Amino acid sequence: MEERASSRHTITLDKREKLSASGVMDVLSFDEENIVAQTDKGMLVIRGSNLHINNLNLDKGDLSVDGNISSLAYEEEGMGGSGFLRRLFK
Repeated sequence: MEERASSRHTITLDKREKLSASGVMDVLSFDEENIVAQTDKGMLVIRGSNLHINNLNLDKGDLSVDGNISSLAYEEEGMGGSGFLRRLFK
């Protein structure tokens, strides 16, 4: 099986208004306040306001977001308990 060119996960945040990420495998949910993306390093939760996905290329693993970004957090896959993702998908 061929390894993706995007297997290296990186995030670039410019002035808390523009985010670029590589190593993105899927976007599970999104709205103007939350974006949940699966990366090759775990689930990435982007929170803020007026969030907008400008570019999503899953073949290359690239994600580009504009808006007022207030936080970035990772949730490990398979974690039990009452994490954000468990509450989001109830």
